[in-house]
Amino acid sequence: MTTLLVTGGTGKLGRPTVATLRSAGHDVRVLSRREGEGHVFGDLRTGVGIRDAVDGVDTVLHLATRNGRGDVALARTLLDECRVAGIRHLIYTSIVGVDRIPLGYYREKLAIEQLLASSGLPHTILRATQFHELVERLFSVQRHLPVVFAPKFSFQPIATGDIATRLAELAVAEAAGRVPDIGGPEQLPASDLARQWEQAASVRRKITPISLPGRIFAGYAAGHNLVPGPAYGTQTFADFLAERHGVRP
Repeated sequence: MTTLLVTGGTGKLGRPTVATLRSAGHDVRVLSRREGEGHVFGDLRTGVGIRDAVDGVDTVLHLATRNGRGDVALARTLLDECRVAGIRHLIYTSIVGVDRIPLGYYREKLAIEQLLASSGLPHTILRATQFHELVERLFSVQRHLPVVFAPKFSFQPIATGDIATRLAELAVAEAAGRVPDIGGPEQLPASDLARQWEQAASVRRKITPISLPGRIFAGYAAGHNLVPGPAYGTQTFADFLAERHGVRP
């Protein structure tokens, strides 16, 4: 049985990852600032408790994020303590296209990848495409507008459960640096995904494709957020919507 520490274990990706790891028989500690079953105290913002949290751990899965608000500093704190503890393997989740789409949040993710690469720690970096939840939110925040704007590019959304499955595979493997990126089973134009969301959420709005200037939009339009080749994920966006809303688009 492997002892693992998961940062961000109560988040959208963390919850299915912790459940998958525990179902495989691993001893999983969830790093948290709050008490809870299976939790171990530690605050990456201050460093308090992190040394004790990583003590006796074989593998750390770093899933915690503050959406780019100081993520590099949090990662540096974790890496420093993992180095002292002699952690066997540190796994980090990143995003497809962080090196080609100049979003501020992506820049932080890329900076953390670079920190890991130069840390001397045995590590694995997994990049994945956008979660289904993020793509749905792109449309749901517009539900009270007279139209729904859909960017003129494609997404390849993936289920957090599918990412969790891959992370569980990596947790019992040797450190491998950056492994192949993973994406969902379908690459679809945002306008098609918006129509699926409308049908499932019972929203009736005109879908208006939009294009914006700048390097960020150009990066998405060029497909840098997509994974070429066979898909890893199995749950489609329609599957996700049916599960969430009870209506299959």
